[in-house]
Amino acid sequence: MSYLLDTHAFIWALTEPQRLSAKVRSEIQDPSRSVFVSAVTFWEISLKFGLGKLQLTGIQPEELPAICKQTGFDILPLDGETCASYHLLVPSFHKDPFDKMLLWIAKTKGYTLISKDESMQR
Repeated sequence: MSYLLDTHAFIWALTEPQRLSAKVRSEIQDPSRSVFVSAVTFWEISLKFGLGKLQLTGIQPEELPAICKQTGFDILPLDGETCASYHLLVPSFHKDPFDKMLLWIAKTKGYTLISKDESMQR
């Protein structure tokens, strides 16, 4: 099974793993599972950090891709096909463009999205 981490799930996995459920921690630590972090997540983190809406203790946004790889997660680039087909996602159930793109990536790639966001679960 392949998983895509929502932005907050990625941050929690790195900084506060206890905030993830025991099941999620077990799944993302299982070496037989593929766990992906989208380039969209790094963009969202960098944007929010730059605006002062996100604090990272002891980590700078530009360090996150290397930390991601060290953790054993795979970085998923944002490809043209996914971007070009984004309009096919029904826009009414979620307003955040980063979350919507993560949803679309998970849907088109067949990944299970790990998120605590209830509107993402719909």
